[in-house]
Amino acid sequence: MNEPIDLGTLRVVVAAADLGSISAASERLQLAVAAASSRISALEESLGFRVFERSSRGVQLTPAGQMLVQRSRALLTDADRLAQHLRGYSEGLQGHVRVLANTSALLEVLPQRLEQFMKAHPLIRIDMEERGSPEIPLALLEGRADFGVVDLPVPPAGLAFEPFFSDTLVLLTPRSHRLASRRKLRLAEALDEPFITLSDGTALSNRLVASAADAGQPLNVRMRMRGFDAVCRMVAAGLGVGVLPLEAIAPQLAHLPLTAVPLSDPWARRTHHIATRTDAPAAPAALTLIRALTAR
Repeated sequence: MNEPIDLGTLRVVVAAADLGSISAASERLQLAVAAASSRISALEESLGFRVFERSSRGVQLTPAGQMLVQRSRALLTDADRLAQHLRGYSEGLQGHVRVLANTSALLEVLPQRLEQFMKAHPLIRIDMEERGSPEIPLALLEGRADFGVVDLPVPPAGLAFEPFFSDTLVLLTPRSHRLASRRKLRLAEALDEPFITLSDGTALSNRLVASAADAGQPLNVRMRMRGFDAVCRMVAAGLGVGVLPLEAIAPQLAHLPLTAVPLSDPWARRTHHIATRTDAPAAPAALTLIRALTAR
């Protein structure tokens, strides 16, 4: 055999075998009869055996032709399935997306939006991992995720930001606390209190430390917790005050003796961003997910 077998020729052979006629096969495949016949003849010459016995009544498969058609059907099915998958991938209808998201995003917006997205796009697989905002940029730059959701003021070099959602930080106090009756306050007015904070290195912890420093007073940290729920429970127990996003702690406010006092500091209104690399376009499935998440 001198020439590779192309899929187009195999389609002609299978159609002729199904219909018993080269002319009928050419009509189904929208080819000229001469072109279809030429493809079959060239294939037979290349293979060294006849695929069809020809007669005035049409064509009939030889024993070797029957084996060829049987194998061709499997090849064409696989090729069509591959073409469908590749089209789905290129159109962003299927694929694998790796996402890193901060805690606020996971608690406030992602569950509902991902539920809707995955119902509409069942062929897109999403791997979601919780990370602190300061950790996410390096992981993106190293190619360990397709995009991230971060609470950072400016994009680091090599990343682009797109606004995603906003939330509001509040001072969390026990209901009987002296500050619980305030309608709003600045963080500086609470700096005499012991604070229950998140672990060092989170975007929120960094923001609190910086704001206290700007006010000329260090943050009095009594305890550091890993999660929002632990902060709420410690504050409810009267062990200190905390600062958390209002939108993320609705369940705790409903079931624990807590009060959320709005902070009037400008930084208390946060905008979370979707972060992507600037030097490598996101995969089509990732772009489909980003468009769905940011749709207004």
